[in-house]
Amino acid sequence: MNGVNLVKSLLNKRLGLFYFAVLLFWIKTYLIYKTEFNLGVNNGMQQFLLVLNPVSSALLFLGIALLFKGRKQHWMLLAINFVLTFFLYANVAYYRFFNDFITIPVLFQTQNFGKVGGSAVALLEPTDIFYFSDTILLFALILSKRLKMPDRLPRRSLGKLYLVGLLILGINVGLAEADRPQLLTRSFDRNYLVKYLGAFNFAIYDIVQNARSSAQRVMADSSDITTVENYTLSKNTEKNPDYFGAAKGMNVIYISMESFQNFLIGYKLHGEEVTPFLNSLAKDPNTIYFPNFFHQTAQGKTSDAEFLMENSLYPLPQGSVFTTKAQNTFQGLPAILKDKGYYSAVFHGNYKSFWNREEMYKSLGYDMFYDATYYNMREENVINYGLEDKPFFKETIPYLQSIPQPFYTKLITLSNHFPYLIDEEDQSIAPAQTGDETVDGYFQTARYLDEALKQFFEDLKISGLDKNTMVVMYGDHYGISENRKKAMSNVLNRDINNFEQAQLQRVPLFIYAPGLKGFVNETYGGEVDVRPTVLNLLGVDTTHQVAFGTDLLSKNRDEIVAFRNGDYITDKVTSVKGKIYENDTGQIVEDATPYQKYSEIVKNELELSDKVVYGDLLRFHKLSGIKTPAKTKLDYTKAEHYNEDWTQEQK
Repeated sequence: MNGVNLVKSLLNKRLGLFYFAVLLFWIKTYLIYKTEFNLGVNNGMQQFLLVLNPVSSALLFLGIALLFKGRKQHWMLLAINFVLTFFLYANVAYYRFFNDFITIPVLFQTQNFGKVGGSAVALLEPTDIFYFSDTILLFALILSKRLKMPDRLPRRSLGKLYLVGLLILGINVGLAEADRPQLLTRSFDRNYLVKYLGAFNFAIYDIVQNARSSAQRVMADSSDITTVENYTLSKNTEKNPDYFGAAKGMNVIYISMESFQNFLIGYKLHGEEVTPFLNSLAKDPNTIYFPNFFHQTAQGKTSDAEFLMENSLYPLPQGSVFTTKAQNTFQGLPAILKDKGYYSAVFHGNYKSFWNREEMYKSLGYDMFYDATYYNMREENVINYGLEDKPFFKETIPYLQSIPQPFYTKLITLSNHFPYLIDEEDQSIAPAQTGDETVDGYFQTARYLDEALKQFFEDLKISGLDKNTMVVMYGDHYGISENRKKAMSNVLNRDINNFEQAQLQRVPLFIYAPGLKGFVNETYGGEVDVRPTVLNLLGVDTTHQVAFGTDLLSKNRDEIVAFRNGDYITDKVTSVKGKIYENDTGQIVEDATPYQKYSEIVKNELELSDKVVYGDLLRFHKLSGIKTPAKTKLDYTKAEHYNEDWTQEQK
């Protein structure tokens, strides 16, 4: 009883419950940092900052409750604790798949939330309830009514408390800058920011950064595009005479292969090929296959890949261009090819509001968007995020036959999406046996996509479209996140360290066209390079376009692949989290001085691309033949539905 009375006495002191809440929240936050996030703590200073940074957040945020008195103070303390805990836990769930932290633009992508329920549930674990244990304990203490009703803290005392919180924050930022110079001005990696500042201080930083980016459009003028033009002009490479115009006049079909990583090509599971069709396509005499091709997406994932592939601009450091900058002026493939007489359309077995696609496609100038309302969305055809790939491809063929030629189209697949669900009748290969359900199921959905692509190529041949169509297929982003290194080590039979994880960001790129001289192209490149490559194959001059990529078929290109967090990969070395590795050996380079120039190139390129997007600078760039799409005249609902009987049935 003496112990109970002592605790009760301490909690009933003037700030007893407040400091108790701060202590619990501090400990919980630190434990989450250590167990849920892979922050890469490398030295004693970083460890100290990881311990320190939750303190200022707890004091400053929970201190708001001290503005109240009596039971209102208790309930406000509980409410703030719950909000902070919920925000922290939301980051935990988000990090488990995306290996990233929630940003303000992501929070405003609410139209997507209701459509990712299956994935979200798969990320939750029964033990997660313990992350709310301090909230539950505070609730029980307040509900017991054994605590004295506190008075409002005097302003002077509250000021001192906030001064202490701000002082700790200042020390935190100062030590962080000492250990990582220019942390707040140069770092594109949210893992660094959370490691040094904490999740809550990062959220404040993110709010400030977003406010600054919003102001960039207002402050921008026509002179700002000049620097960008000069830089992109300097990146132009010599056209490869063997391939420039090799696909001139052909139809173009882009196929986004959901979550498809390149290690699947040639991989055998249980003694059989996981992707037999794609393996054969890589060797086809009419196919150029790029095994050293990398995704460069950020928080926008599939939508980021679309943005990169069609605009040759980088995605944003926070959020998605599709959801935050859809009203910008762009010079994407639909607009460029319209000047060459091309009709453009997108086909997708999900609804037009997902990722704000309807608005973005209008800004890009797509003539038509066939979303889920144009497909037979019967229950047996739908799984996970929308229409299964086989019926999707099957139902798309008649549309391709009916639209004007030449056309530029994009088909977005869905079946190979986390958490990799597949009906039993569609399973044509046994799952892997790593003990990780996500990794094990990934091979089955990848095989299903491979079969769907084979079917599509066969149907394309039957339709006759294959004779004059170039097909560009690409993996949009990773499928297996960094948090599943143990299972992937089992799959690949090697330790997946930071260097190996970077190599796993390869996704396949196939360019197939009848009569095209195919080969395996070993050049290092990324999604930002595809637009200039495709345009050169079509015989379109790209010299004066604002593009940060270079033609993958050019013989004199620089092989530097930039990632959104500032890391990069070249044909010789890989830069990950501030360390340089030799590609041939995977060993750390002792003297990284010769490669510092690459870091500067990557930093400069990302910053220039951000200026284009945040400042909406392409509204000032006049490119011959490119007209701003008349978005009000674009109507994606006017065409007849594919299956009118089914449509009427649904009504």
